[in-house]
Amino acid sequence: MGILEKIKEIELEMSRTQKNKATEYHLGQLKARLAKLRTELQAPATKGGPSDGFEVQKYGDGRVALIGFPSVGKSSLLTIVTGTESEAAAYEFTTLTCIPGVIHYNDAKIQLLDLPGIIEGAAEGKGRGRQVISVCKSADLLLMVLDATKPLYHRQILTRELESVGIRLNREPPNVYFKKRKTGGQSINSTLQLTHLDDRMISRILAEYKIHNCELLFKEDCTVDDLIDIIEGNRRYIKCLYVYNKVDMCSIEEVDEIARWPNSIPISCHLNLNMEGLLEKIWEMMALVRVYTKKVGAKPDFADPVVLTKDRGGTTVDALCAQIHKSIKDNFNYSLVWGRSSKHYPQRCGFTHQLEDEDVVQIVKRKVVAEDGRGRFKTQSDKPLRIADREKKAALKT
Repeated sequence: MGILEKIKEIELEMSRTQKNKATEYHLGQLKARLAKLRTELQAPATKGGPSDGFEVQKYGDGRVALIGFPSVGKSSLLTIVTGTESEAAAYEFTTLTCIPGVIHYNDAKIQLLDLPGIIEGAAEGKGRGRQVISVCKSADLLLMVLDATKPLYHRQILTRELESVGIRLNREPPNVYFKKRKTGGQSINSTLQLTHLDDRMISRILAEYKIHNCELLFKEDCTVDDLIDIIEGNRRYIKCLYVYNKVDMCSIEEVDEIARWPNSIPISCHLNLNMEGLLEKIWEMMALVRVYTKKVGAKPDFADPVVLTKDRGGTTVDALCAQIHKSIKDNFNYSLVWGRSSKHYPQRCGFTHQLEDEDVVQIVKRKVVAEDGRGRFKTQSDKPLRIADREKKAALKT
């Protein structure tokens, strides 16, 4: 029996099992077994030559991927926003590979990827769905493009396909400490009352993964799915913006309802409606931080900022130094910060200071000391202190 047949068998058993107090432990074990099989399904094949994937080289300060069903307007959106020509036609599966483009917005460069449309069952490999979803895992933000004239359950289908391969949309990682050990048994503790889990459920799930020695500390109320995600350790938590295209074919009441949904925005590629609002929403959700550098005794350089993100190293002074050059951290003394993150102008800060958008930073290095203890620049003359000991110049010829 193959992996897909095992997955279908477990899903059928879960659908037939009633949910009550007596069966919750059995359902927890089935969920853990299902997660293991799906992880095996996504593992790369060990035999055969290199596969033809969609991955492109990272460029810019962030990466945004367009995902959705065929013929919802992804290629048209890429052409309007970036200016990159992507083929668009009236038939499905027009785009057969990954087409990159660059958004220039607020002095930042954001890479936008147009991916082929996926269908139901993409997580199992239908329609090259695995290659498409693997590119989504490398993105900082997902734009789920939906057809406003189609039923609302299309969004649920796409979300379910992404969830089945370990992508969690608009969620934060569970605040749980987990570490495997060689000996010592299972140490399970929590800082609050758990309402969805008990020791018996946790032990059964750990036994399903054959983990008999570990340390587990719950710092928030978690569910069975959260515990499985922590044990698997390969989940990807990505922000997602739901873009409803073709709103020019809807009534004003439907457009107003879509605009009020969380993480949703209505647009129209045909009439070029609300494109500026879409770019503002992308900038807000990516939370990019622009930092302007300043040399000693000079004006700040407002032409080319250093863009920091929480997902790519953080927004601290330490991340700023690492992005400029790795040697700066070795000679770092302190930094002077002007902007919204500073309490006064300028504020003297260290590595751990959190920067905010449009801050100005001046990095001060340590004084370079030579082997003899002196600095790089001499503070005293090499001449003798007494005038009598100094070398006398020859008399001028007359």
